[in-house]
Amino acid sequence: MSFGSSNNIMKLLSYIKYPILLIITSFFFFPFEFVFLQGINTKMVLAAMGLVWCIVQIAMERKASIDKDFFISVIFASLVSIAGFVSVVYNSTTDLTYASYIVSFFVWMGGAFFVVSSIALLHGRVTPLYVINYLIATCVAQCIIALLIDGIPSVKGFVDSFLAGTGFMGKMENRLYGIGCALDVAGQKFSCVLVAIPFVVLNRKQVSKLQVMAYWTSYMIVAVAGNMIARTTTVGLVLSLLYICSFCVLPCFRSMQRNKRILQLLSIIVIALPIILYSFNHNINTNKNLRFAFEGFFSLVETGKWETHSNNRLAEMLIIPDNVKTWVIGDGYFNNPNADPNFIGDNPTEYYKGTDIGYLRFIFYFGIVGLLLFALFFYVAFSLCSRRHPNYAILFLMLLTINYVVWVKVSSDIFLIFALFLCVPYGSEEDVEHNVIE
Repeated sequence: MSFGSSNNIMKLLSYIKYPILLIITSFFFFPFEFVFLQGINTKMVLAAMGLVWCIVQIAMERKASIDKDFFISVIFASLVSIAGFVSVVYNSTTDLTYASYIVSFFVWMGGAFFVVSSIALLHGRVTPLYVINYLIATCVAQCIIALLIDGIPSVKGFVDSFLAGTGFMGKMENRLYGIGCALDVAGQKFSCVLVAIPFVVLNRKQVSKLQVMAYWTSYMIVAVAGNMIARTTTVGLVLSLLYICSFCVLPCFRSMQRNKRILQLLSIIVIALPIILYSFNHNINTNKNLRFAFEGFFSLVETGKWETHSNNRLAEMLIIPDNVKTWVIGDGYFNNPNADPNFIGDNPTEYYKGTDIGYLRFIFYFGIVGLLLFALFFYVAFSLCSRRHPNYAILFLMLLTINYVVWVKVSSDIFLIFALFLCVPYGSEEDVEHNVIE
């Protein structure tokens, strides 16, 4: 084989690594089940591969060492499981949803280890910025896929041919869905990416104009299409806009470089708005999806008051425990034990007590004690990530805020993102330093 052909192969491999890592990241960030492998989702597969990879590394290095941060995380995840287990045993129930949280913890950590190790292998190194970039690319890809599924029957048929079940409820709710990407769980993940983008753009010392435009274009795609998939995305959109505005208002954050980058966002918005308005007026699907995504704004303009179906439904779910035992230790039920799996009977809801409000579901399951331990677990994850990567502490704080805010609406959590950064080694910093651009 000639040296020329060898160089071509290496060049080809350098391009192939991007889609490979994008798929791996998506399998972790938006797990789903294949029709030919039901019962085992992609997250579990990655976790198993991560375990094998870890064993191989230990064998090659001929030593086994436990990361201190990982050990601390295990302790607090175990406390959450113990709280759930105590509630289940005391109440004589069989709902192990959070009594088995330690298992979920190890699955997320195993999957995260495989993702981070794959990035390190194919790029030669891994940093928090690499992880963020692949999360952004994954969310943009999912938004585009969801729009294609909604608008092109052949794409929908292809995705549905291998996507098992209800597309994580997207199909059942007649909502936009991607590949393992739907409803509030997707919205929470989109929110995390929406705060990560301005953090990177406004704090990187070295970034080209083309890269800035690519970041802001991704921001617009996730902000608009992400809300079409799940309006929980608004949490991240609002928080990210507050973060961006802080650089305009607070003198200590201002710099000529940052001002230019914010102006580039405004230019993207100016370009995007006519396209969005044209599609809104000339495309039925776009009209429907935008009305759903920004229902509150349309309601405010057309009726004079802010109102959304989900907020009205959430108000109906405000069900408070009526006894001290439930407040302290919970009832041991996260899911409704009398739920009708076909959603046609007298108890159609899958939620215990008929509420999907995250904080209330946790209280009903393992009381305030369990809720506080669960909240503490995420604070510990935030603290550990901030210690490992101090330049990203503000980003981790925003991720923690998203987690706590989203619990007002739904019980999903974002530990999988913290898990990724916990797997990135100490000292893997690059040119992202908060408040240093001059």
